[in-house]
Amino acid sequence: MDRDQKRREFLKTGLITGAAIVSGGPGILLEPSAVYAKTGPDLVIARGDRPSAITRTAVEALGGMGKFVKPGAKVVIKPNMSFARKPDEASNTQPSVVAEVARMCSEAGASSIMVLDNVLQDATDCLTLSGIPAACSRIPKTLVSGTIAHRMFKKVEVPRGAQIKQMEVIKHVLDADVLIAVPVGKSHSSAGVSLSMKGMMGLIWNRRVFHRSLDTSIVDMVTVLKPHLVVVDGTRILSSGGPSGPGKVIRLNLVIASEDMVAADSQMVALGTWYGRKFRPNQVSHIRKAAERGLGRMDLNNLSIKEVKV
Repeated sequence: MDRDQKRREFLKTGLITGAAIVSGGPGILLEPSAVYAKTGPDLVIARGDRPSAITRTAVEALGGMGKFVKPGAKVVIKPNMSFARKPDEASNTQPSVVAEVARMCSEAGASSIMVLDNVLQDATDCLTLSGIPAACSRIPKTLVSGTIAHRMFKKVEVPRGAQIKQMEVIKHVLDADVLIAVPVGKSHSSAGVSLSMKGMMGLIWNRRVFHRSLDTSIVDMVTVLKPHLVVVDGTRILSSGGPSGPGKVIRLNLVIASEDMVAADSQMVALGTWYGRKFRPNQVSHIRKAAERGLGRMDLNNLSIKEVKV
């Protein structure tokens, strides 16, 4: 059995090895032999007024998409597109950011690219207003979907779950070689902020049970759904009124890229203004708990951070 076959089989079991949860290590349920060698900075912040250009620059400065996506790989991209809102309202990921990530995956030789979100409002309205399907329409082997039937989910165990012991995950995600989170930076009335970790809830079926203890449940979830790459859309953020909006939108003209979901979310928290004030990453409960459980790092001062301007 080759490495890709072994990886897919490992994904389907819902098991996690100790090496897969080392602080800062990459993605969904990887076996030790599949962990990518650490090269380049821990995190990149790219700034500029062209969303596609800063997205590409951020990923390239991190080591390039070829570091994550190998020829023939099945890729799932998870953006925010759950709400029937236009791009300038910042409830959904900027379509040019999503499209550029998909384009880079295609260039790296991905065999399939699925852009998925189990949307919360009418799927046709959500996708049409988000602009994401239109932006991705000419990218080879790319499919955008927001309508996912219950039969398309599979129950998996959460071995390290403190609150969540089982959850139903979209089968395409479990069958993927690479999971890429592409969230928009936005406020959230219950979680404080919604970024890469909170955004993984768009890949599961029953979200209501998560709200019994939302911060702990989010962390439980990302012990299983841990993206290989995070690209945070900070071109503009929904500073208040999230997750659905409307609310105050602040333009930051930046994109963050990292292999570490905790670091990426922490950096977006630190750079943004939320509810009219600044916050430290450790003031967001699920970010703090994820760091405490070894799922990534929020100590930004000790990370290798590269800043580039386009």
